[in-house]
Amino acid sequence: MTVDLYVGEVMHRRSRPKAYEFVYRVFNIVVDIDRLRDDAVGRRLFSYNRFNLFSFYDRDHGARDGSTLRPWVEKHLAAAGLSHAAAHIRLLCMPRVLGYVFDPISIYYCSDPEGNLAAVLYEVKNTFGDQHGYLFPVERGQTAPQDHVADKIFHVSPLIAMNARYRIRTASPDDRLAVLIRESDEEGEFLVATLTGERRDMTDAALLSRFFRIPFLTLKIMIAIHFEAIRLMLRGVKYTTRPEPPAKEVSLPPPRRDAA
Repeated sequence: MTVDLYVGEVMHRRSRPKAYEFVYRVFNIVVDIDRLRDDAVGRRLFSYNRFNLFSFYDRDHGARDGSTLRPWVEKHLAAAGLSHAAAHIRLLCMPRVLGYVFDPISIYYCSDPEGNLAAVLYEVKNTFGDQHGYLFPVERGQTAPQDHVADKIFHVSPLIAMNARYRIRTASPDDRLAVLIRESDEEGEFLVATLTGERRDMTDAALLSRFFRIPFLTLKIMIAIHFEAIRLMLRGVKYTTRPEPPAKEVSLPPPRRDAA
């Protein structure tokens, strides 16, 4: 089976204009986008493009029109000159739980024919139904986590202005999952978010255990986002009007600083 279950926590810590921090228990899955149909066969509690206690739908990601994910990822890798990274593509995401999902960030880990991580595509969603991707190459032979830096061009939270920059660090998940996001502006860093987890075999028993330990996970995430936002607004944090989403689906890698 090529579907893995990662059990862990998500943490957000903001230092200004009002300090706050929260930690929630979560679980994620990592799927091979080419094996989803086969991996769902024989599982009682996990289905592909079909309702179940847990499920994965193509229309929740990529082009979001129900088409398979590989052509969409290949298109954007090719546009960035990263076609060699399409040999093997794994996706970190949240499954649907009883048909519902909200996944703030999903990550495509794209490897070359030798199995080396060659590109990372971050797929970010907001609660307004918009989506945008940030694509980065991985240096050949690089195995340690890298910092991926991007200007914020996609509206996520109405309590954070657009004049910000992301610094994201991750590595292809193995026994452990670790994603670190730092957000800063002209005054410096103001938000740190982490997603961590440990790998579990995704058996029906493991899925059932997760459901009873964290029932309705994806619905809880949506509720928690609005709950934390209301708390901040009550403390005086300014609400920012949502701008139009970027015209492009995916932001390509920024030019290298040493390129002349």
